[in-house]
Formats: sequence, C-alpha cells, structure tokens
Amino acid sequence: MWMKYVKRTATSIVVAAVIISTAAVLLWRDRPSLDAIDWPAPAISSAENPDAVTVTWLGVSTLLFDDSETQILIDGFFSRPTLVDYLLRRPVDNDAAQINFAMNEFRMRRLAAIIPVHSHFDHAMDVGEIANRSSASILGSESTAEIARGAGVPEDQITVVEDLTSFEFGNFTVTLWPVGHAPIGWRGSIPLDGTIEEPLNMPQPISAWRMGGAYTIIIEHPQGTALVQGSASYKKYELKDIAADAIFLGVGQLKNLGHDYAELYWQHTVTASGGHSVYPIHFDDFTKPFGEVTLPPRAIDNFEKTAEWLIEFRNRWDRDTSLFMPQFGKPIAIYAQPASES
Repeated sequence: MWMKYVKRTATSIVVAAVIISTAAVLLWRDRPSLDAIDWPAPAISSAENPDAVTVTWLGVSTLLFDDSETQILIDGFFSRPTLVDYLLRRPVDNDAAQINFAMNEFRMRRLAAIIPVHSHFDHAMDVGEIANRSSASILGSESTAEIARGAGVPEDQITVVEDLTSFEFGNFTVTLWPVGHAPIGWRGSIPLDGTIEEPLNMPQPISAWRMGGAYTIIIEHPQGTALVQGSASYKKYELKDIAADAIFLGVGQLKNLGHDYAELYWQHTVTASGGHSVYPIHFDDFTKPFGEVTLPPRAIDNFEKTAEWLIEFRNRWDRDTSLFMPQFGKPIAIYAQPASES
C-alpha cells in the first residue's frame, strides 16, 4: 500500500512538472512581433549631411550620439548574459570579443563620455571595459564609479556626478537629472535596488549590479536637444523647463504598470518637454545576443499594447509629435526627421 502511494505521488509530481515546464515554454515563446508595430522607421543619416547629429540605437537603451567630431555613449551593454545565467544567478563576465566587435563595427574612435542611466547590468555592465579601450570619461553615480574601478579604469576617467551638474564634450553639453527607477519589481518595488559599495571585480552574478542613482539625461547641441529616459519613471513637473526636440523613451515593462501610470509618464516626460519626435527604447529582450532584436514574451512585457497606448497618448496630448521605431545599428539623423503619420 505504501509503495503504491509513493509511486502515485511520484507520478503526479512528474506529470505536474511536465505540465508546468510545457506551460513555461509556451509562455516564453508567446511573443508579439515587431512587424505588428506599424510605426515608420526614422530617417537614416546620409552622406549628404555628414555633420548632422546622429544617434545609433544598439539595443536596450544603449545609444551612440555622434556629431562627426565627438561621440557620447549612453549606457554600455554589449555582453549579453543568457536567460540561464539570469535564472541560475551564475557569475558572468564581460565578453571581450563582443565589446571589441561593437566598438569597431560602430566606429567608436572619438568616444568622449560613457554615461549609464543607472547601474543595473543591462545598462552599465560593460562601461569599464569600454572606457579601458578608449580615453572616454565615465559619468554617473558612486555605484557606476565602483563598476569602473572594478574594471581598473583610472580615477581621472571617472566622474561621480553631483545633481544637475553640466558637462561639456566638444559641442555637446550633458546634464544628469536625478529620477527614480520604474517600480517594476515585486509589489511595486525597485528591482535590485541599493548601491554598489566597493569595486565590482568580475565575474559577478547579475544581482551584483545594484541600481545606484538613476538619471534623466539631457544632451544639448547647437543642432538640438535630446532627452534620454532609460527607465519608465518620472517626477511630476520636473522636466517642464526642458525644451527637448528628440526623446528616447524607456518603455521596459511599462504595460505592467498600467494605463494610468503610463499616461502620467507620457505627460510628465513627453508633453512636459515638448519633443517633436519620440523613439521607444528598452523594449527588446536583453537576454538575446547583441544585435538580435526580439520582443519579450507577453507574460513578461507586452510591447504591442504599450505601443497602442503611446499612440493614444500622442493623439490626446501631443498631436504634433511623431513616433518612430529605431532600427538596430542604423544612425538616425534625429534633428532632421519628417512628420510621421503613426
């Protein structure tokens, strides 16, 4: 009798495990298609205007600003830990070959500054190694500085930012505005909150990259002003005195925060700063290899629904604003965009 009970229990456990595993696989594969996001692609830079300021989206919220003289890199995430690394909390290391490839492929030979929006791994994992391959300064919080120190970056290339201090790099002026991280963790918490207290020597589990300070980054240039909001967070009326032309809007897990939150986020970021063009960022699955742009599973984040909301908000609040989908690795002439009909 006892053995029959044990066998039935074991069989039930196996069946349950198979069902759960199958459901997990199906949920992981259930992803919206980028083809369903019927927004125009932005105008790509051409040889006809070689001095135009361009921005190249390199996945997640890594952005390369370039005016043909000076380059500014927002974030620095080329090493892509896998889903298994993430789930098993395995220590991960910088992918030297991938970093070398990205810097060469996108001609990062005039890099003046590397500025992560905050210190999570999907924003700041590679900033130290990129700085070591250039003479670029790293700007950010004390946590970002500890990432750089762990990579052996010289102190004279590391700047811990004081609130609202502006920095000049060629014709670019960069200002970091403190802002929180989107409350996308369990019960509205901040994922991997806290600070990095000592040099972050590699390898480390993903959980070692604590948020530190989070920023809205304003990048001014004689040709125009760009605003980068890497995480879907906002402070009421904080940006009302900023006049932005182009906005790079972090939308990671915005759908999970609800329609009302998303609309307030739009109002206090896009409407407040008056941008004429908006580009979503941080909408892709960061567990995929560098260069592979795939949307996350619907069970984690439904960007298709988020895109519908953004069109709704644009039509309600900012009808003169255009929505564009960035294309991986394509330099966008951000101050020379035609009006879209999205």
